[in-house]
Amino acid sequence: MSVKYWLLFLLYFVQGIPYGLQSGLLPIYFRTVGLSFTKISLTKLLYLPWFFKVFWAPFVDWYFSKKSWLIFTMCSLALTCLACSFLTPEKDFLGVAVVLLLMNIFASVQDVAADGIAIQLLGPEEVGFGNSIQVVAYKLGSVLAGGGLLTFLHHLGWGALFVYLALIYAAAIGFTSKFHLRASRQDSQAKESNLGLLGFFHELLLVPDTLWTAGLVLIYKLGEQGSVSMFPLFLLDHSFSPQKLGFWNGIVATTFSIAGSSLGGQLMSEAEFSFPIKGNVYKVRVGMRGPWCSLSLAVFLQTFHYLTR
Repeated sequence: MSVKYWLLFLLYFVQGIPYGLQSGLLPIYFRTVGLSFTKISLTKLLYLPWFFKVFWAPFVDWYFSKKSWLIFTMCSLALTCLACSFLTPEKDFLGVAVVLLLMNIFASVQDVAADGIAIQLLGPEEVGFGNSIQVVAYKLGSVLAGGGLLTFLHHLGWGALFVYLALIYAAAIGFTSKFHLRASRQDSQAKESNLGLLGFFHELLLVPDTLWTAGLVLIYKLGEQGSVSMFPLFLLDHSFSPQKLGFWNGIVATTFSIAGSSLGGQLMSEAEFSFPIKGNVYKVRVGMRGPWCSLSLAVFLQTFHYLTR
Protein backbone atom coordinates (compact mmCIF):
# COMPACT_ATOMS: atom_id res chain seq x y z
CA MET A 1 0.00 0.00 0.00
CA SER A 2 1.46 3.36 -1.04
CA VAL A 3 2.35 6.16 1.37
CA LYS A 4 -0.65 8.28 0.40
CA TYR A 5 -3.01 5.53 1.52
CA TRP A 6 -1.20 5.31 4.85
CA LEU A 7 -1.58 9.07 5.24
CA LEU A 8 -5.32 8.84 4.59
CA PHE A 9 -5.57 5.93 7.01
CA LEU A 10 -3.82 7.91 9.74
CA LEU A 11 -5.83 11.09 9.18
CA TYR A 12 -9.18 9.32 9.36
CA PHE A 13 -8.04 7.11 12.22
CA VAL A 14 -7.35 10.10 14.47
CA GLN A 15 -10.50 11.76 13.14
CA GLY A 16 -12.58 8.87 14.47
CA ILE A 17 -11.20 9.24 18.00
CA PRO A 18 -13.47 12.12 19.15
CA TYR A 19 -16.57 10.37 17.84
CA GLY A 20 -15.74 7.05 19.50
CA LEU A 21 -14.86 8.85 22.71
CA GLN A 22 -18.17 10.70 22.91
CA SER A 23 -20.47 8.02 21.52
CA GLY A 24 -18.95 4.89 23.04
CA LEU A 25 -16.93 5.66 26.15
CA LEU A 26 -18.20 8.85 27.77
CA PRO A 27 -21.95 8.07 28.05
CA ILE A 28 -21.19 4.80 29.84
CA TYR A 29 -18.52 6.38 32.01
CA PHE A 30 -20.82 9.28 32.91
CA ARG A 31 -23.54 6.80 33.86
CA THR A 32 -21.20 4.74 36.05
CA VAL A 33 -20.22 7.85 38.05
CA GLY A 34 -23.88 8.71 38.65
CA LEU A 35 -24.74 11.36 36.06
CA SER A 36 -28.41 11.51 35.08
CA PHE A 37 -29.82 10.54 31.69
CA THR A 38 -30.72 14.21 31.21
CA LYS A 39 -27.11 15.36 31.49
CA ILE A 40 -25.91 12.51 29.32
CA SER A 41 -28.51 13.32 26.66
CA LEU A 42 -27.54 17.00 26.73
CA THR A 43 -23.98 16.06 25.80
CA LYS A 44 -25.33 15.29 22.32
CA LEU A 45 -25.57 19.06 21.83
CA LEU A 46 -21.78 19.05 21.76
CA TYR A 47 -22.05 17.55 18.25
CA LEU A 48 -23.45 20.85 16.92
CA PRO A 49 -20.10 21.95 15.39
CA TRP A 50 -20.51 19.10 12.91
CA PHE A 51 -23.85 20.54 11.85
CA PHE A 52 -22.27 23.95 11.27
CA LYS A 53 -19.24 22.49 9.50
CA VAL A 54 -20.67 23.58 6.18
CA PHE A 55 -20.31 27.23 7.22
CA TRP A 56 -16.58 27.16 7.88
CA ALA A 57 -15.70 24.66 5.16
CA PRO A 58 -15.28 27.48 2.59
CA PHE A 59 -12.73 29.21 4.82
CA VAL A 60 -10.65 26.03 4.93
CA ASP A 61 -10.61 26.14 1.12
CA TRP A 62 -9.90 29.87 0.86
CA TYR A 63 -7.20 30.38 3.49
CA PHE A 64 -3.91 28.57 4.10
CA SER A 65 -3.13 25.05 2.91
CA LYS A 66 -4.89 21.82 3.82
CA LYS A 67 -1.71 20.61 5.52
CA SER A 68 -1.60 23.75 7.70
CA TRP A 69 -5.20 23.16 8.78
CA LEU A 70 -4.43 19.52 9.58
CA ILE A 71 -1.41 20.38 11.73
CA PHE A 72 -3.33 23.15 13.51
CA THR A 73 -6.38 21.02 14.28
CA MET A 74 -4.40 17.99 15.44
CA CYS A 75 -2.26 20.18 17.72
CA SER A 76 -5.46 21.67 19.12
CA LEU A 77 -6.98 18.21 19.64
CA ALA A 78 -3.85 17.07 21.47
CA LEU A 79 -4.09 20.12 23.76
CA THR A 80 -7.79 19.50 24.46
CA CYS A 81 -6.97 15.90 25.42
CA LEU A 82 -4.30 17.13 27.82
CA ALA A 83 -6.74 19.67 29.27
CA CYS A 84 -9.37 16.95 29.76
CA SER A 85 -6.85 14.78 31.62
CA PHE A 86 -6.78 17.38 34.43
CA LEU A 87 -10.58 17.43 34.82
CA THR A 88 -12.98 14.96 36.42
CA PRO A 89 -16.57 14.66 35.11
CA GLU A 90 -18.01 14.19 38.60
CA LYS A 91 -16.72 17.58 39.79
CA ASP A 92 -16.01 19.50 36.57
CA PHE A 93 -18.87 18.48 34.28
CA LEU A 94 -19.17 21.96 32.74
CA GLY A 95 -15.42 22.15 32.16
CA VAL A 96 -15.39 18.73 30.52
CA ALA A 97 -18.34 19.78 28.33
CA VAL A 98 -16.50 22.92 27.17
CA VAL A 99 -13.38 20.92 26.33
CA LEU A 100 -15.46 18.37 24.40
CA LEU A 101 -17.17 21.18 22.50
CA LEU A 102 -13.76 22.53 21.47
CA MET A 103 -12.73 19.01 20.50
CA ASN A 104 -15.74 18.75 18.18
CA ILE A 105 -14.99 22.13 16.62
CA PHE A 106 -11.40 21.17 15.84
CA ALA A 107 -12.39 17.68 14.66
CA SER A 108 -15.01 19.10 12.28
CA VAL A 109 -12.44 21.49 10.77
CA GLN A 110 -9.99 18.60 10.47
CA ASP A 111 -12.68 16.63 8.64
CA VAL A 112 -12.95 19.34 5.97
CA ALA A 113 -9.18 19.46 5.48
CA ALA A 114 -8.86 15.65 5.41
CA ASP A 115 -11.60 15.35 2.79
CA GLY A 116 -9.78 17.96 0.71
CA ILE A 117 -6.55 15.98 1.01
CA ALA A 118 -8.37 12.80 -0.07
CA ILE A 119 -9.76 14.52 -3.17
CA GLN A 120 -6.30 15.86 -3.93
CA LEU A 121 -4.52 12.50 -3.58
CA LEU A 122 -6.98 10.06 -5.15
CA GLY A 123 -7.52 9.58 -8.85
CA PRO A 124 -10.90 8.52 -10.30
CA GLU A 125 -9.87 4.84 -10.34
CA GLU A 126 -8.67 5.02 -6.72
CA VAL A 127 -11.79 6.51 -5.15
CA GLY A 128 -13.43 3.19 -4.22
CA PHE A 129 -10.38 1.79 -2.46
CA GLY A 130 -9.59 5.18 -0.92
CA ASN A 131 -13.11 5.56 0.47
CA SER A 132 -12.88 2.08 1.95
CA ILE A 133 -9.65 3.04 3.72
CA GLN A 134 -11.25 6.24 5.03
CA VAL A 135 -14.29 4.48 6.48
CA VAL A 136 -12.33 1.57 7.96
CA ALA A 137 -9.72 3.88 9.51
CA TYR A 138 -12.41 6.15 10.97
CA LYS A 139 -14.20 3.19 12.55
CA LEU A 140 -10.94 1.77 13.90
CA GLY A 141 -10.23 5.13 15.53
CA SER A 142 -13.71 5.23 17.00
CA VAL A 143 -13.48 1.66 18.32
CA LEU A 144 -10.11 2.40 19.91
CA ALA A 145 -11.42 5.49 21.70
CA GLY A 146 -14.79 3.91 22.43
CA GLY A 147 -14.92 0.19 23.05
CA GLY A 148 -11.18 -0.39 23.31
CA LEU A 149 -10.43 2.21 25.96
CA LEU A 150 -13.70 1.50 27.76
CA THR A 151 -12.60 -2.11 28.20
CA PHE A 152 -9.41 -0.98 29.96
CA LEU A 153 -10.70 2.21 31.57
CA HIS A 154 -10.67 0.76 35.08
CA HIS A 155 -6.95 -0.04 34.63
CA LEU A 156 -5.93 3.23 32.94
CA GLY A 157 -7.97 5.84 34.77
CA TRP A 158 -9.48 9.04 33.37
CA GLY A 159 -6.31 11.15 33.26
CA ALA A 160 -4.01 8.53 31.71
CA LEU A 161 -6.60 7.77 29.03
CA PHE A 162 -6.49 11.32 27.65
CA VAL A 163 -2.71 11.49 27.92
CA TYR A 164 -2.48 8.42 25.67
CA LEU A 165 -4.87 10.04 23.19
CA ALA A 166 -2.71 13.17 23.15
CA LEU A 167 0.33 11.01 22.36
CA ILE A 168 -1.53 9.44 19.43
CA TYR A 169 -2.26 12.92 18.05
CA ALA A 170 1.40 13.88 18.54
CA ALA A 171 2.49 10.86 16.46
CA ALA A 172 -0.02 11.80 13.74
CA ILE A 173 1.31 15.36 13.69
CA GLY A 174 4.86 14.09 13.23
CA PHE A 175 3.89 11.83 10.31
CA THR A 176 1.75 14.47 8.58
CA SER A 177 4.39 17.20 8.90
CA LYS A 178 6.90 15.05 6.98
CA PHE A 179 4.48 14.28 4.14
CA HIS A 180 4.87 16.65 1.19
CA LEU A 181 1.58 17.82 -0.32
CA ARG A 182 1.45 19.87 -3.47
CA ALA A 183 -1.19 22.53 -3.93
CA SER A 184 -3.89 21.14 -6.20
CA ARG A 185 -5.61 22.98 -9.03
CA GLN A 186 -8.86 22.90 -7.03
CA ASP A 187 -7.12 24.66 -4.13
CA SER A 188 -5.81 27.36 -6.43
CA GLN A 189 -9.22 27.87 -8.01
CA ALA A 190 -10.88 28.10 -4.58
CA LYS A 191 -8.41 30.71 -3.36
CA GLU A 192 -8.75 32.75 -6.56
CA SER A 193 -12.54 32.59 -6.52
CA ASN A 194 -14.41 35.82 -5.80
CA LEU A 195 -17.44 34.00 -4.42
CA GLY A 196 -18.56 35.07 -0.98
CA LEU A 197 -20.15 32.74 1.53
CA LEU A 198 -23.64 33.22 0.08
CA GLY A 199 -22.30 32.72 -3.42
CA PHE A 200 -20.63 29.52 -2.31
CA PHE A 201 -23.92 28.11 -0.97
CA HIS A 202 -25.72 29.22 -4.11
CA GLU A 203 -23.22 27.28 -6.24
CA LEU A 204 -23.56 24.30 -3.92
CA LEU A 205 -27.34 24.20 -4.26
CA LEU A 206 -27.03 24.27 -8.04
CA VAL A 207 -25.37 20.84 -7.95
CA PRO A 208 -28.02 18.27 -8.97
CA ASP A 209 -29.63 16.23 -6.16
CA THR A 210 -27.93 18.21 -3.37
CA LEU A 211 -31.07 18.86 -1.32
CA TRP A 212 -32.54 15.37 -1.34
CA THR A 213 -29.14 13.83 -0.61
CA ALA A 214 -28.68 16.15 2.37
CA GLY A 215 -32.19 15.28 3.59
CA LEU A 216 -31.58 11.55 3.20
CA VAL A 217 -28.31 11.70 5.15
CA LEU A 218 -29.91 13.83 7.88
CA ILE A 219 -32.84 11.45 8.37
CA TYR A 220 -30.59 8.40 8.28
CA LYS A 221 -28.13 9.76 10.85
CA LEU A 222 -30.92 10.95 13.16
CA GLY A 223 -32.48 7.49 13.09
CA GLU A 224 -29.15 5.76 13.57
CA GLN A 225 -28.13 7.91 16.53
CA GLY A 226 -31.57 7.69 18.11
CA SER A 227 -31.58 3.89 17.93
CA VAL A 228 -28.05 3.13 19.13
CA SER A 229 -27.08 5.90 21.55
CA MET A 230 -29.26 4.90 24.53
CA PHE A 231 -29.11 1.12 24.10
CA PRO A 232 -25.71 0.69 25.86
CA LEU A 233 -26.99 2.74 28.81
CA PHE A 234 -30.02 0.46 29.04
CA LEU A 235 -27.72 -2.57 29.20
CA LEU A 236 -25.54 -0.83 31.79
CA ASP A 237 -28.56 -0.30 34.03
CA HIS A 238 -29.39 -4.02 33.65
CA SER A 239 -26.17 -5.38 35.12
CA PHE A 240 -23.88 -5.28 32.07
CA SER A 241 -20.39 -4.19 33.15
CA PRO A 242 -18.58 -1.37 31.28
CA GLN A 243 -15.94 -3.90 30.25
CA LYS A 244 -18.53 -6.18 28.61
CA LEU A 245 -20.16 -3.22 26.89
CA GLY A 246 -16.81 -2.02 25.62
CA PHE A 247 -16.09 -5.43 24.14
CA TRP A 248 -19.48 -6.37 22.65
CA ASN A 249 -21.02 -3.01 21.77
CA GLY A 250 -17.70 -1.41 20.89
CA ILE A 251 -15.14 -3.86 19.55
CA VAL A 252 -17.32 -6.70 18.21
CA ALA A 253 -20.06 -4.49 16.72
CA THR A 254 -17.55 -2.18 15.04
CA THR A 255 -15.59 -5.15 13.69
CA PHE A 256 -18.69 -6.27 11.78
CA SER A 257 -19.21 -2.70 10.59
CA ILE A 258 -15.60 -2.51 9.37
CA ALA A 259 -16.01 -5.83 7.53
CA GLY A 260 -19.07 -4.46 5.73
CA SER A 261 -17.29 -1.23 4.83
CA SER A 262 -14.28 -3.14 3.49
CA LEU A 263 -16.52 -5.36 1.37
CA GLY A 264 -18.46 -2.38 0.04
CA GLY A 265 -15.28 -0.52 -0.89
CA GLN A 266 -13.91 -3.59 -2.66
CA LEU A 267 -17.12 -4.04 -4.65
CA MET A 268 -17.23 -0.36 -5.59
CA SER A 269 -13.62 -0.43 -6.79
CA GLU A 270 -14.13 -3.55 -8.93
CA ALA A 271 -17.46 -2.75 -10.54
CA GLU A 272 -19.32 0.35 -11.62
CA PHE A 273 -22.77 0.07 -10.05
CA SER A 274 -25.69 1.65 -11.80
CA PHE A 275 -28.12 3.83 -9.84
CA PRO A 276 -30.99 1.28 -9.93
CA ILE A 277 -28.73 -1.30 -8.28
CA LYS A 278 -27.68 1.21 -5.65
CA GLY A 279 -31.32 2.07 -5.11
CA ASN A 280 -32.14 -1.59 -4.49
CA VAL A 281 -29.25 -1.86 -2.03
CA TYR A 282 -30.59 1.19 -0.17
CA LYS A 283 -34.06 -0.39 -0.03
CA VAL A 284 -32.66 -3.61 1.41
CA ARG A 285 -30.64 -1.69 3.98
CA VAL A 286 -33.61 0.44 5.03
CA GLY A 287 -35.76 -2.68 5.27
CA MET A 288 -33.21 -4.45 7.44
CA ARG A 289 -32.80 -1.43 9.68
CA GLY A 290 -36.55 -1.03 9.94
CA PRO A 291 -39.01 -3.77 10.96
CA TRP A 292 -36.56 -6.70 11.02
CA CYS A 293 -34.09 -4.80 13.16
CA SER A 294 -36.88 -3.73 15.52
CA LEU A 295 -38.24 -7.28 15.74
CA SER A 296 -34.80 -8.73 16.48
CA LEU A 297 -34.17 -6.12 19.14
CA ALA A 298 -37.55 -6.78 20.77
CA VAL A 299 -36.91 -10.54 20.88
CA PHE A 300 -33.46 -9.97 22.36
CA LEU A 301 -34.77 -7.63 25.06
CA GLN A 302 -37.58 -9.98 26.03
CA THR A 303 -35.14 -12.90 26.27
CA PHE A 304 -32.67 -10.82 28.25
CA HIS A 305 -35.39 -9.65 30.63
CA TYR A 306 -36.56 -13.24 31.18
CA LEU A 307 -33.04 -14.54 31.87
CA THR A 308 -32.17 -11.75 34.32
CA ARG A 309 -35.35 -11.80 36.41
